[in-house]
Amino acid sequence: MKKLLLALFPIIPFFALSQEPVMKWDFENIKNRNSIDFITNITDTIEGNFEEADGVAGKGLRLDGFTTRVIRQEPNLKRPGIEFTIEAWVALGEYPWNWCPVITTESDEVKGYRLMIGPLGQVSLQTAIGEQWISCTSANETLPLRKWMHLTGIYKAGKEMSVYVNGELSASLPIHGSMTFPANAKCVIGMVAVPGKPSDIHRTGGTVAEYYGLEGIIDEIKVTGQAKTAEQVKSSFLKYTVKTPDIAVRKLPKVDKNPGRFGAFYTKLKYYPGWDNLWPVDKDPDIVVCFDKSPVKVIFWRGTRYGPSWISENENWMTDQSVEAWEERSENNEGCFEHMQDRHCRFSHVRIIENNDARVVVHWRYALVSSHNSTWMPDPKTGWEAWIDEYYYIYPDATSIRKVSWNKGTLGKNVQYQESLPLLHPGQMKGDLLNIDYVHVADYENNIGPVSFVEKPKEQPTDWANKYTIQQYNFKSENKPFICFEPGNKMEIRWNHLSEYDRHVGCNHFPVGQARCDGRSSKMADRPSHCDSFPISDPVIHGNGVREFWNGLYGMTQMSMTDLVSFGRSWAYAPAMKLTGEGFTFKGYDKSQRCYQVENTSQQTGQLEVNLQGSKESPVINPAIFVKNWNSDITKILVNGKETKNFRVGINHQLDGNDLVLFIFMHATEPVRITFLPLVK
Repeated sequence: MKKLLLALFPIIPFFALSQEPVMKWDFENIKNRNSIDFITNITDTIEGNFEEADGVAGKGLRLDGFTTRVIRQEPNLKRPGIEFTIEAWVALGEYPWNWCPVITTESDEVKGYRLMIGPLGQVSLQTAIGEQWISCTSANETLPLRKWMHLTGIYKAGKEMSVYVNGELSASLPIHGSMTFPANAKCVIGMVAVPGKPSDIHRTGGTVAEYYGLEGIIDEIKVTGQAKTAEQVKSSFLKYTVKTPDIAVRKLPKVDKNPGRFGAFYTKLKYYPGWDNLWPVDKDPDIVVCFDKSPVKVIFWRGTRYGPSWISENENWMTDQSVEAWEERSENNEGCFEHMQDRHCRFSHVRIIENNDARVVVHWRYALVSSHNSTWMPDPKTGWEAWIDEYYYIYPDATSIRKVSWNKGTLGKNVQYQESLPLLHPGQMKGDLLNIDYVHVADYENNIGPVSFVEKPKEQPTDWANKYTIQQYNFKSENKPFICFEPGNKMEIRWNHLSEYDRHVGCNHFPVGQARCDGRSSKMADRPSHCDSFPISDPVIHGNGVREFWNGLYGMTQMSMTDLVSFGRSWAYAPAMKLTGEGFTFKGYDKSQRCYQVENTSQQTGQLEVNLQGSKESPVINPAIFVKNWNSDITKILVNGKETKNFRVGINHQLDGNDLVLFIFMHATEPVRITFLPLVK
């Protein structure tokens, strides 16, 4: 019989037909980053970040999806004969970026065999026959997440390949011919043998091939030199009493403890250990802003490349796009240049500028970067490229001004300044986050309308672009995110198809994604995604010397759209101010801070009185007043001659004196007189 087999398959070395494993990894004995096989006493290298974890039998190996792989070198690699069986226990935390092997013997040639898991939860046995990969593949979504699954691939030369999942036949394929094995091969477990691009990408030129792996736990990987029968496969599956694997349900970071005061805090936010361990950072890389009168938080986190996110009381996330630029669209360019592509935050940094009881100021600075790690429009003489400075003036009422500025002439002609990005947690559907009327828009004349999920989006009106200045995403939360733009804003509206409402549909290259791709469609709910980014606004651009900038009023509150129109007018059409008091000069209203500017030009600080000319057209809502060189403390604040306690005072200690920031909780549609009473020493 052996002579007959050699005559039929003379070029294929083979191991004897046997039910005993000829290669096995049970991960029971891991020492010095090596896994030792008790059967053969072979030592295999474990690379990257990994952990021992509970397996289906004793210990298993936790893979991080980014760095972990197990390698068996060629001298210890058994080549298959005319038939073989591969078995593995796998529990996934998320699906791979594209087809990824549980185990592969491929090299850089189309030779060998591999048991693969696909980006849609498929299982495939693939063998190299006739210089092409022949695949026997299960249906999509065969593998659930966070559950132990027994995978079996069976090969019979010249007959068939088959795939079993949890002891049941999942796919079979007749084959002709036999597999070609590479001359110089190594066995790789848990990671692609050569770099590859993610599936479902938007732009080929904006995507870079990289190594990626499985994220989850593996155990009891075996290769035997015989094609097992269906009964034997079933018996292998039933051999173990399977428990729930130690893989937590993924959620974007949560701040469990609210400090109970308004302010900004440096911290280190956590997503899940495999992702967290990638970052070579110490204890204070992120910033969280909390409010004492609201459960809302503002988070500047590495997972969103430090782009700020507004988080509701029930952990619904809203973030925003950076300034974005791009070359003329083609398949050969590098795609978008934006903060999304700065996966390691090499060019994105955040710091607290001001942090007192009345106001927090956070500065976010970034360069526009492509997936190829190139910067945008570097000057050939100086090397300076496009850099953006964003300042966030955050107030105790859970609102903020976003000021975005850059040097003139550094952005080019293909630019987008703003794009709203609601974020989906892994497993979260659009219908969990958004109501059917998912956005409401308005202008400052109180014209309010919904933008919705509908059956026929293309039949909806398209003439809204030049009319609207306010948007509020209709989150299934008590607190909803909004933006007010300046008059003259252009807003692009898009209705969404109703078929997407109960799905996790969007793009998952951002947030948290480490794959270098400029756009990847979410087909599964395994990763965080951003979705439904319209309306997109083209805001009013201002110039100041060599700088250009735009302003937006952001927040997450319980205000209705009618309230937001009034609130937006209090900023866009801020009431005029008059002041009395010796030695004080009014410097104007700064929309980019949502704050009246006053300067004490004397050496002393006396009583200051300001009059805000409030009206229905220019209401007074939660005003902020900055006094440069105040150089005193506040004892009392009077509103229309009566003392109020509903205010916040912040003192900024500067090199040239102490500045004061006053924030008052109030709402008035008539003139208001505010009196500052300094501490008399």
